Amino acid sequence: MSKFSNVFVGLVIIACGVQHSAGQENAEPDSALRAILEKLPGATLTLQQAQGSAIENATSLHRADAVLQGADAVVRRESGYFDPQLFFSLNYTDQKLPTASFFSGAPVLSTQQTTTQTGLSMNLPTGTELQLSLNTTRLGTNSTFAFLNPEFDAFGMLTLRQPLLGGFMVSARKRLRQAEMQSEGEKNRYDQQVLGVRSDVEQLYWDLYSAERDYAVETLSRNRAAAFLNETELRAKAGLVGPDQVANARTFLAQQEILLLDREESLDQVSDRLAVLIGNRPSGQAARFRTVDDPPVGGPVGPVDSLVRLATENNLDLRAAQRDIDAATALSDAARWEALPSVDLVGSLGGSGLGGRTQDVIFGTDTLRIAAAPGFSDAFNQVYHRDFPNWSLGVQVTFPIGLRSGMAEKDRLDADVVGAQQSLIEKSRLLEQQVRAVCRDLERGRHRLDVVREGVAAAQEQVRIGIIEFRNGRTTAFELVRLGEDLAVAEQRYYQERVRTAKAAAALHALTSGSYQGGGTL
Repeated sequence: MSKFSNVFVGLVIIACGVQHSAGQENAEPDSALRAILEKLPGATLTLQQAQGSAIENATSLHRADAVLQGADAVVRRESGYFDPQLFFSLNYTDQKLPTASFFSGAPVLSTQQTTTQTGLSMNLPTGTELQLSLNTTRLGTNSTFAFLNPEFDAFGMLTLRQPLLGGFMVSARKRLRQAEMQSEGEKNRYDQQVLGVRSDVEQLYWDLYSAERDYAVETLSRNRAAAFLNETELRAKAGLVGPDQVANARTFLAQQEILLLDREESLDQVSDRLAVLIGNRPSGQAARFRTVDDPPVGGPVGPVDSLVRLATENNLDLRAAQRDIDAATALSDAARWEALPSVDLVGSLGGSGLGGRTQDVIFGTDTLRIAAAPGFSDAFNQVYHRDFPNWSLGVQVTFPIGLRSGMAEKDRLDADVVGAQQSLIEKSRLLEQQVRAVCRDLERGRHRLDVVREGVAAAQEQVRIGIIEFRNGRTTAFELVRLGEDLAVAEQRYYQERVRTAKAAAALHALTSGSYQGGGTL
């Protein structure tokens, strides 16, 4: 046998991947491709590195985080509604008025008045509005009939307003309750987005793994076709085969060259997609990434109904949808009370004080004077001790005729609740559909792998027998070409099924929000 024939036979045996013997178990097809894969150019990347880079750089996660930060800010804003507020105001007025009355005390009455108001206001979660204020007035005048000049007035007041038909905490805390539920929902969505990104990266990582094997298989087919063409040409020169078989071999080689270019293009595209998803490019001069890890073998799945229940109970997207319902319900419950007539209890408790610099008032032949505290501090003490107390208590009622506005708003918010509930039902049904589909992939994964592994072994045996028959002139080059194509397809199908099972496990891990661990690598 010629030297070229030995080379051709050796290449085909490598393509078959194993040596067969009676009763011996087939080896993994990967053993035939290891040499090509080890020489494949690219920057090595583990699954853990890819997922870590995606968590840092994925734009979808940054968007979800921004939404979460905004929701947390809304909670702080609504919580601030119940924070105490200090207030202060100062006003100065200088006024001159012509007078026509003897009792004005001056032909042109000049007054200088300074008023201040300071205090503390607070809204309570029960709907109560409280305000504690201290008001002061300093009045200076040129009137000769002013007993105090300047005159200091002070009065303090504690006011209260309590809605009696406003739902108390249900109504007062509705915005805060809504914000809290929305914040919890966005936190669940963010966590689910993290799981989703990790799952997407893992699935795309296995796609790259499969694309590398497809490229390696096609490289073997191209090498096999080149060696086969050399063998056919030598046999044609020896008169063992005709020119038609040489033409078949050349056609097969041309087809494999085109397919190899297509596989390389597909490999580059998958690597680029992974680079975009993780926000990182291969380092150095490398044009693409190379996978390091192998897909996990599918683990036990368990009863499908149990996995559906596990996903329904733990899926964070469903929890977020439930929080949307709770947020809408908070507004709807408050609207039920706010649609009623408004009945508010109002009251106040306070005290007054008076002080100032005394001034003699001459009226005719009499000189009049009053006793008064000399300054502001004395007026404040009178207010504090309530030397001159005052209080009030009352009820304010507002009854909108027809109640149409409040009832319409309640109906609108009830409709929002129904819409949120239907959205949750829709998500639950879609989740169940996805879980059942993934479970079917996992349940049948091992059986599919066994079947395609047997198919690879059968295709390898066919090629081995075909080579022997071709050497002995009992088969044609065309038939050997077809057997080679069948082997390549069988090998590619093996890796596709293995990757399919691994991707299904990653998807189920994400759908159950991390509760399913069987066969996953996340």
